[in-house]
Amino acid sequence: MKITGVRPWLVRASSSYWGEYLFVEVTTDEGVSGWGEITSTTRIANRALCSALRQISGMIAGEDASQIERLWHKLFRSFTYMGSRGAACECVSAIDIALWDIRGKVLGLPVYELLGGAVRNEIALYTHPDQSKFTSKEGVIAEIQDIVKSGHTALKFDPFPYQGSREQRDGYLDGKMTRSDERKAAELTALIRETAGPEVEVLIDAHGRFDVPTAIRLCRSLEEAGSIDWFEEPCPPESVKALKQVREKVSAAISWGERGHTKWDFVPILENGLADYIMPDVTWTGGISELKKISALAEAYYVPISPHDAGGPINVLAGAHVMMTVPNFYKLETSRWDLSGYNELMHTRLDNSNGALKLPRVPGLGIEMNRDYLAANEVELL
Repeated sequence: MKITGVRPWLVRASSSYWGEYLFVEVTTDEGVSGWGEITSTTRIANRALCSALRQISGMIAGEDASQIERLWHKLFRSFTYMGSRGAACECVSAIDIALWDIRGKVLGLPVYELLGGAVRNEIALYTHPDQSKFTSKEGVIAEIQDIVKSGHTALKFDPFPYQGSREQRDGYLDGKMTRSDERKAAELTALIRETAGPEVEVLIDAHGRFDVPTAIRLCRSLEEAGSIDWFEEPCPPESVKALKQVREKVSAAISWGERGHTKWDFVPILENGLADYIMPDVTWTGGISELKKISALAEAYYVPISPHDAGGPINVLAGAHVMMTVPNFYKLETSRWDLSGYNELMHTRLDNSNGALKLPRVPGLGIEMNRDYLAANEVELL
């Protein structure tokens, strides 16, 4: 079975935080196609990725679709001289996921069966509240209560207000947080902990926004406000030394890795004991092939793995298939506790009842995309 092309689908969708998803379809000469995803967090990145994917299409057309490992290295190494992280790795991720989907369909097996078989029956999830509803104390309480009632046993949020239009416009600049906003973050965290109760894990996302002393101060403030179960991305990801400084000064567990690309980025984190949890994103770090390898690395250090998700349903399913086979799994992230927003994108329905994803035993990723919806909502690119 030969690859005939790579087709990016940049699609507008109301269920996306970013307003659009970037799916990738790999087609073959036998009529079997596979689906992957990238969905970057910025529109300019999505458009650049579409251009790169069109160039890659010609590079792998005619290749054997079953040679997943060889094609991973062919694509990855083709970017070596311009940098093999970031956009390059994300394109590799999407194609790798799609090739595993094809392989499962051809063999009539779910992807997790091809990765060694299941070690669990379902995938535990953690999820996010809709913080647009946090306009009042009552709104916060209602949203958290809905999550708890849905059966989820862990939730994650970012309590830190953005520092005016300057930070929102320009991104990370000085890594500071005002004392007033620090108090607001602590009050919100305390309210969520009180509402969720002692049995629900409360996870904090700092989104890599802070310098070392600010990250330490904020983490300690939240520790005092109420029990928190991890502090994620305290500093920007470029400096391992900064992460080490924060880790040495706080008590909360550290989670790191959504911006880690490939196994090589995770080696220094694991070797130096810099994170209690790692959270690679299957659509950014190298696909199903690389997520499985990173999981095995983490297992050797007894570090739990908890895949990141800021995208669509293929992101969720690809990560879930790998985690079905991983002993050192914690929980899989979903960007919403109610996944029905994905229904417009696909004919498949995701079952996350009682806070856990159930994977049906069907070939490949087990997803059938709604081509009519994708075509009707596709973004036109020049």
